[in-house]
Amino acid sequence: MADIPAPPSFATLLQRYFAENLIQHRAASPRTVAAYRDTFRLLLLFAEKHISKPPTAIALTDLNAALVLAFLDHLEQDRANGPRSRNARLASIRSFLHYAAHYDISALPVIQRTLAVPMKRCDKPLLGFLSRDEMQAILDAPDTRNWTGRRDQALFTVIYNTGGRVSEIIGLRVSDVVLEGSPCIHIHGKGRKQRSVPLWRSTAALLRVWKRELGDVANAAPMFPNRDGAAMTRSNVAQRLALCVKVAAERSPQLLGRSVSPHTIRHTTAMHLLQSGIDISVIALWLGHESPTTTHMYIEADLSMKERALERLQPPQTGIPRYRPQDQLLQFLQSL
Repeated sequence: MADIPAPPSFATLLQRYFAENLIQHRAASPRTVAAYRDTFRLLLLFAEKHISKPPTAIALTDLNAALVLAFLDHLEQDRANGPRSRNARLASIRSFLHYAAHYDISALPVIQRTLAVPMKRCDKPLLGFLSRDEMQAILDAPDTRNWTGRRDQALFTVIYNTGGRVSEIIGLRVSDVVLEGSPCIHIHGKGRKQRSVPLWRSTAALLRVWKRELGDVANAAPMFPNRDGAAMTRSNVAQRLALCVKVAAERSPQLLGRSVSPHTIRHTTAMHLLQSGIDISVIALWLGHESPTTTHMYIEADLSMKERALERLQPPQTGIPRYRPQDQLLQFLQSL
């Protein structure tokens, strides 16, 4: 009878998880890989102090529920992390344990108990989005008498048209923009997923003018460069948007004091599509959501908006008789 090979060590499993599973098979984005990496850096440093083992000596069974719970408490109490950050770290650990369970059956009881550690409930903030008038005021704000203003107007129009993430839009190349036939933009999305988003006629017309202004550049050149010809950064886009919001507030005073980020424009696109009667599954494809369940938050936000409008309406002056239970048992239940 052949000997059963020993399961791989924790160190080997963790390296395989990142190199093979996360990067190669799941094609996770660099930001996702960095977030998971930071989780395990923190966890291994915590475990070294908590159970007196260096990272290379830690076994998979050391990642028990008690250690993980202590680590999560450490994040909240010592590092002042909120519930969302805590839950994100726990999700990273869970993902690794699901992977590791396939390679070390002997650790399954410990893994199952650790996977049972619950996420912490937290309040979900209401999505911030702009009205159509507010969005139009921002798109009209750039000073199109100069190169930077013309670029900004094209940039924010594309973000609004596509609902793209800021990282997706600043990563656009000239070759990604198709302006002949059926105009569209090929977006290289989160998790290396690609999608094509159609362009409104007005957006396509604006981009034709902008493309001519870029001149004879290579197909791989950024569609929205900075003055040096390099791709814009996230912070650069945020700064330019803040300037536009400041100018737009003169036309739409309700923008004063509001926090408007590039992601707010993404939420605005989704809400305007929803309010126009577009099916939620189409919006999910438009935004590049992996599942329509992610897009469901826009329905919830729209309902909250309607409820606030309802609260502003005066209710009809009709008297509602007070319910009085007749039975003693019902009276008892009513009193609880």
